[in-house]
Amino acid sequence: MRTHDAQTLVLCTLADGPLHGYAINAAIEKLSGEPLGAGSLYGALDRLQAKKLIEPLDGQGRRRPVRLTPLGRAALDRQLRSMAHVTDQMFEAAVPDPTRYLDRLAATDAAGAYKRVIRDGLGVRPGHTVLDLGCGPGTDLRDLAAEVTPSGTVIGLDSDAAMVTEARERTADLPQVGAWRGDLHALPLADASVDRVRTERVLQHVADPAGALAEARRVLRPGGRLVMGEPDWDSLAVDHPDLDVSRAYTRHITDRVVRNGVIGRQLAREAVRAGFAVPSVVPVPAVFRDVQAADRIFGFRRNTERAVAAGYLTAEAGEGFLQHLAAGPLLAVVTLYVVVAVREA
Repeated sequence: MRTHDAQTLVLCTLADGPLHGYAINAAIEKLSGEPLGAGSLYGALDRLQAKKLIEPLDGQGRRRPVRLTPLGRAALDRQLRSMAHVTDQMFEAAVPDPTRYLDRLAATDAAGAYKRVIRDGLGVRPGHTVLDLGCGPGTDLRDLAAEVTPSGTVIGLDSDAAMVTEARERTADLPQVGAWRGDLHALPLADASVDRVRTERVLQHVADPAGALAEARRVLRPGGRLVMGEPDWDSLAVDHPDLDVSRAYTRHITDRVVRNGVIGRQLAREAVRAGFAVPSVVPVPAVFRDVQAADRIFGFRRNTERAVAAGYLTAEAGEGFLQHLAAGPLLAVVTLYVVVAVREA
């Protein structure tokens, strides 16, 4: 550990009052996940005392407590303000535009991995009619059009008028593609009229996933396939020295942010209940090691602030969580499940 880091950790642990060396190291272990070596700890204490940032109180030997001086508290305040500035600069504060968010998600390696699994599960052929439920701004319509060829049909359906307009503009040169506004719970299509249905990261948000599955089955021809890709937000693991903090962050996402937070693990069961056969379930882990790339997907600051407001985290734990992520290294993993469901003949 760098000398400056050790001194900062010591100052942080003394913020609430005097401690002796062993107690300081126990507090550092709780804060950072590991204690300092004896040389690093007592070297940091000696340097801080030489700078007049800490001062000893009465005591015996190494159990002699030390406390912050006024200079030390001022130095700690500057350091904390600097950390807060770093996190403010590093993490997005505003909710991104929905179209922009979907576009940048689609461009990630993680999305590319599960989209390939969905594509392989669909097995689209020339001449097929394919329905993309929750098509958003038309992210996947062009690729589907290439697979069905001009002899087939691709229908993108979304409940958001702005998304439908964007999807139409992006595919205006493709006569085999249509983008419609509609409700997944009441599809504007005849029974047994499509060969393939895909849905990706949509069922986590709908009011009635079982109803949406029933509608997908209704419009599929016998032998047709529904392929779904949905995350299980309860699987979100963000590395942090305090497991209770990272678990609380994940629990808030699952409980409060996403309507159907564990739909990924439920898809196969719900598909069977809807009358499908389920020949394939593929877990696809999404791994993030760059904090800013991860933040563009997870919205760390926004969701940490919501977790604090909802009582899942204290304000101190929330700020510490963000500072830890900003300092790195980061590891965040969430699992998305791709489920193939077949309407049997």
